[in-house]
Amino acid sequence: MLLDGVARRFTQERARKTFEALIEAATATFVENGYDATGTPDIAERAGVSVGTFYRYFDDKKQVYLEVARRFLVVAYHEVMDRLTPERFAGRGHRETITEAVDVLVSQVTRQPGMSKVFLEMTLRDPDVAGLKRAFDDVSRQALTALLTAICPPEAVPDPAATAFVLHTAAIECANSLAGVRGDPPVELERAKRALATFIDRGLFSTE
Repeated sequence: MLLDGVARRFTQERARKTFEALIEAATATFVENGYDATGTPDIAERAGVSVGTFYRYFDDKKQVYLEVARRFLVVAYHEVMDRLTPERFAGRGHRETITEAVDVLVSQVTRQPGMSKVFLEMTLRDPDVAGLKRAFDDVSRQALTALLTAICPPEAVPDPAATAFVLHTAAIECANSLAGVRGDPPVELERAKRALATFIDRGLFSTE
């Protein structure tokens, strides 16, 4: 399953710890140096292992980057989508739930702007990274579509799939812009989050 990635089986705890150390080192190095300026020796050195050890776990730096990016997306997905359940929209609590989800999404991206920037750059130049993004976007939109179908009156949201696409795209683009991925944001962070939450809330529940 996409959210779980490729299963790795380790017969020794030391091997598992080495694998995780390489992932952690790769994450920090890609954020610090960017993809092109990062080499496998840099990752190995940061993890405290030899280059030969690196190649026992990964074929090249692209393979480790894909795992780093997948984990980044998994965290972002769960931090946001786990909060968006039909139960949390019961009664009049939808504005509070939307505001919290927007805050979590923006915080997740702005907390790691370097990772977001590297990832965006890689989606524009590497088909495998672009494919990973598309796959996660599909999963996210499917979850949003199911949620909108469950919580929104049909007269307010007659096309849940199209609405999910618009909301997902708008939220991700706002989060990336506020993180400085595309340069200095023109609007202050808290103002932008309030505006985004209001936009989503009115779009989904305008008939109430």
